[in-house]
Amino acid sequence: MTFPPDVLPIASISAMRPVFMIVMGAFLLLTTWRMTRGTSGWAPRILISGALLLAIGYAVVMPLYQAGVLIPLSQIGVSSADAASALGWHVVKTVSMNGGWLVFGLGLAMHAGIFETEKSTAPVEAPSSSPVHGRPA
Repeated sequence: MTFPPDVLPIASISAMRPVFMIVMGAFLLLTTWRMTRGTSGWAPRILISGALLLAIGYAVVMPLYQAGVLIPLSQIGVSSADAASALGWHVVKTVSMNGGWLVFGLGLAMHAGIFETEKSTAPVEAPSSSPVHGRPA
């Protein structure tokens, strides 16, 4: 089976990478929403916030870089006219991806109960009042 030359670039890995990232970002957000749907408190809020940051990074920013719409700062240089725009998009990418994974991981750990401590079953004793400097009254 032979494909015409027009179809071959569409089926290449570099052409499918932005589509994969969009699907991955949407799937991550959908999975997180389904996981936290019946819960309340700070853990699901933090988890959804991290998933939103990652979805923006994976479904919007990274495909724009892969498609060539946004040019990386390393290709433009710091002294060109578009350096401010490239630096701004680089900051958006860095915050959305790195911050997203940090917040998502923190929310996942909170949701799993890793930071919770068990209450002690030992009786609590009220502190006794002691005389000043250890002298009996």
